[in-house]
Amino acid sequence: MFFKIVGEVSQLEIVATGRAIRELRRLRKCYCGRRWRKLKGVAKIKLTDGTICLAELHWYEAHGVGPKEFKIKKILEEL
Repeated sequence: MFFKIVGEVSQLEIVATGRAIRELRRLRKCYCGRRWRKLKGVAKIKLTDGTICLAELHWYEAHGVGPKEFKIKKILEEL
């Protein structure tokens, strides 16, 4: 499912850092980077069918690499 983030991500929270990330080896191989963090937050998104909703997102982020691999974990409400 493809989507676009509309607006800012709020309620940021760190889920895991360093070795606690299951995908750490793959992330380093694909994007390089050293200090990876898995984060979650809430944002308004627009789905491919044009629906706008509020959703909980998870993604990975590293210094110098930026945010990568956003995933929708939960649709909170349709707007």
